Amino acid sequence: MHRPKPTGFTRVFRAFGASSRGLAAAFRDEAAFRQELLLSLLVIPLGLWLGANGVEKALLVGPMLLILVIELLNSAIEATVDRIGLEHHELSGMAKDLGSAAVMLGFVLLVVSWLLVLLF
Repeated sequence: MHRPKPTGFTRVFRAFGASSRGLAAAFRDEAAFRQELLLSLLVIPLGLWLGANGVEKALLVGPMLLILVIELLNSAIEATVDRIGLEHHELSGMAKDLGSAAVMLGFVLLVVSWLLVLLF
């Protein structure tokens, strides 16, 4: 039997708490997230300053925020795989590699967006 899920303000309040704990855990335990957060402290203000209009600002800032989101998801994948077991398994390695590839593609998007907006 399922316990009833909260609704309304209670659900929003609990979701905010879970999100806050997730961000704190990522900052505390994930060096890559801290590094990307530090990079975002440079990229986001610079993108807001260099963008000529709202669309350009969004194209310069958005990929950096997306990288942070992807890194959180990658960290969740890694934590889940590690929770299942630390022994080497081909699928576990593949899951971690796919998460890493997603982060890398986020950086490709960041670079391509900046090049297209600022050079063309």
